[in-house]
Amino acid sequence: MRFRELIQDSSATIDAIASYLDGLSAEDRLHETRTLSRDEQRKLYQRAEKAPPITLEHFVPADIAKLAPVHHDGRNTLPLPSSLKLFQKRFCRPEDGSERLFGYNQSPFLGTVGPGFFVAIPTKGRPEWEARGQIVIDYFQVPDGPVAAGWPKVIPNSKGLQTFVYNGTRDYMRKVSTHVSIGAAYKGEKALDHYFILCRDR
Repeated sequence: MRFRELIQDSSATIDAIASYLDGLSAEDRLHETRTLSRDEQRKLYQRAEKAPPITLEHFVPADIAKLAPVHHDGRNTLPLPSSLKLFQKRFCRPEDGSERLFGYNQSPFLGTVGPGFFVAIPTKGRPEWEARGQIVIDYFQVPDGPVAAGWPKVIPNSKGLQTFVYNGTRDYMRKVSTHVSIGAAYKGEKALDHYFILCRDR
């Protein structure tokens, strides 16, 4: 896959990677993002340090109505069978118009582990966070207002089995291309060396 070759090529810039992904059809772009190994996702996250800053509008474009869901298809680097690495992060803009997004994880483990609700916010003003990415998906917070129709009931991440997966976690996001982003997971302030790639479906 050309995407993987670009990541492995140390001379390929993040701009070159973005240009390649932007030139693909939505179907081909999603397929390529689902091919990356842990090492390749780590390299992509490191390369994306030089990408243009990512914003909340990357996850929910400005023309999308409040509480309208936007899905991002993901693949993580957890030690699971390939089919179980696939998931979606679903985002919506809150009703109150504040500078944040609400979201949860739609995964094969939704019924057992839980939805893993979060609030996505800019990292601006926190230099140690800004160095990791311009947007943080924060599981210390859960939505405190209405969410998109059809989403699961909002529950804290300290409840049930999701305590062991989401509680105390933050994911720091960097931009890869118009539709694609890459995240690094932290437990508190400790890097877990686990990553995930997201591809927006709109």
